[in-house]
Amino acid sequence: MTIYTRKGDDGTTGLFYGGRVAKNDPAIELLGAVDEAQAFLGLARAATGEGSELDALLISLERDLWVLMAEVATDDANRDKLTDGATKVSPAMVDRLEGLIDTYTAKFEPLKEFVVPGGNSLSAALDVARTVVRRAERATVALPETDSLVAPYLNRLSDLVWTLARWQDGDHQLRTRSVGPAAN
Repeated sequence: MTIYTRKGDDGTTGLFYGGRVAKNDPAIELLGAVDEAQAFLGLARAATGEGSELDALLISLERDLWVLMAEVATDDANRDKLTDGATKVSPAMVDRLEGLIDTYTAKFEPLKEFVVPGGNSLSAALDVARTVVRRAERATVALPETDSLVAPYLNRLSDLVWTLARWQDGDHQLRTRSVGPAAN
């Protein structure tokens, strides 16, 4: 078996549970952004210590994104085949992120100023992942309305990744009250 199938040469891609759509379909655009976010979470994970608390958390988030991608890659006609937490974002998945945000927010002092990303390479990778998650979240508005929790999950995930970046910044956070260009 080879990695290439040539089926996508016509500008379409296959869906989970069957069917094909154009590669510029809004769902495929969303999947691309989620795939990119997952890769940046992996980049951040590579900067953590293997087996660390953050490593384990990022692996679990990357796996959650597989669930989310399965849901997005399913045609509406096959949504009844999806299973909460396995191939469809569940309320428990969204609730878990809220709990994690609360847990990790408690690990650093509340911020009262803007933060300049890049306190260290790990927090910078998390900040890039956060921006890509936000792009994915924005892409959800182009999808047909369903009972999906994809948008709320991505919204919470971006908040969690921001929180994790601030936690990893530690004492290296550069804060600024300025929102305009730096003065000379």
